[in-house]
Amino acid sequence: VQLQASGGGLVQAGGSLRLSCALSGLTTRTNVMAWFRQAPGKEREFVSRITWREGKTHYADSVKGRFTISRDGARKTLYLQMSGLKPEDTAVYYCGTGPGVATTADLFEHWGQGTQVTVSS
Repeated sequence: VQLQASGGGLVQAGGSLRLSCALSGLTTRTNVMAWFRQAPGKEREFVSRITWREGKTHYADSVKGRFTISRDGARKTLYLQMSGLKPEDTAVYYCGTGPGVATTADLFEHWGQGTQVTVSS
């Protein structure tokens, strides 16, 4: 499984960005797709996940109501629409895949290279 994240950038507080994660080599173990983020000096933090087949979503409390995760099966792409961005959302954002619903990075098997999101105040 290979993942390629893109769409990060510099945005002012209150602005929006859409992250994309292109997927290839999906297997039967690719049941859940997720976005995590990691700020300097901090651990990788769960942001959101979606089940690939059913499209069931789950969000961290810190982004609920502001971020929307989705996937396009035909294009094999995962998205994260981010709005109402805050300076504390600044981090490198990673997409990952795994076999089961989880919110800890250790349970995800494959990762993209990350894309930087910087929110200025």
